Amino acid sequence: MSVDDFFDLFLKELQDAPNMRAYYKFLNNKSSFEFRKAYFLQRLQYVSDQIKDTNAVIWDCGCGYGTTALFLAMNGFRVYGTTLEFYFDEIEQRKKYWEQYGNADLFEVDYANIFDQKISNNYFDYIILQDTLHHIEPLQDALKIFHNVLKPDGQLIVAEVNGNNIMENLKFFKQRGNKRIITIWDARLQKNILFGNENVRSWKKWQHEFEQAGFNCKNVKPEYIRFFYPFCYRKRSAKEMMVKENNLQKIACLREYFFFGINFSVKNKQ
Repeated sequence: MSVDDFFDLFLKELQDAPNMRAYYKFLNNKSSFEFRKAYFLQRLQYVSDQIKDTNAVIWDCGCGYGTTALFLAMNGFRVYGTTLEFYFDEIEQRKKYWEQYGNADLFEVDYANIFDQKISNNYFDYIILQDTLHHIEPLQDALKIFHNVLKPDGQLIVAEVNGNNIMENLKFFKQRGNKRIITIWDARLQKNILFGNENVRSWKKWQHEFEQAGFNCKNVKPEYIRFFYPFCYRKRSAKEMMVKENNLQKIACLREYFFFGINFSVKNKQ
């Protein structure tokens, strides 16, 4: 199933899922539809492009509502997902919708904290982290877990906010100041956990963290996405704007400070 076909079916699912519509805002405002669609397609396509072997063992860590994992399941991949948020309660109902288009049982999910899990070393081929890493603390402890449970040639697939984006930095500072790490109470786990409070980073800072934890970042070329604001999409489709963005990310200063999202993939050192 292509990313575009999946997106069309996903929109049909949203029509009967009011809780999800508050998070995935595609149906809330027609004027921003193409803007949101472009970002969704770019990130999902990036994940899809990294994973080709249907025998791969995949962990979607911080899987949220399970959208990426369900897309992979529709394409014959077995995915294990974990989350620590309210989305968990919606996933079984989602699987009932998607089982009419593929084997939704290929997606299994737990409510779990990675620091409490017992996962065998060298187990996963891929670990997907979408909007997750900037929430996990202590970060180095988490990266060492990922390093251990990945196979020697395993790969981390990451989608994050660009920590150098000027406008996002201003927004986050207004929201939380410099309080980048907080403690929150998890009612389901019945304990306090550390939480990254929109603790976003630039690619260079991520690179430093990954190399310190034993990952290979050589020859990694991050993909920067979402440059244009919603009003730019009023007369152009998501596909057209994605082409324009792809050309603009070649300009270093724009790429580094004005693109909102960043996708990259790093490998375990063998």
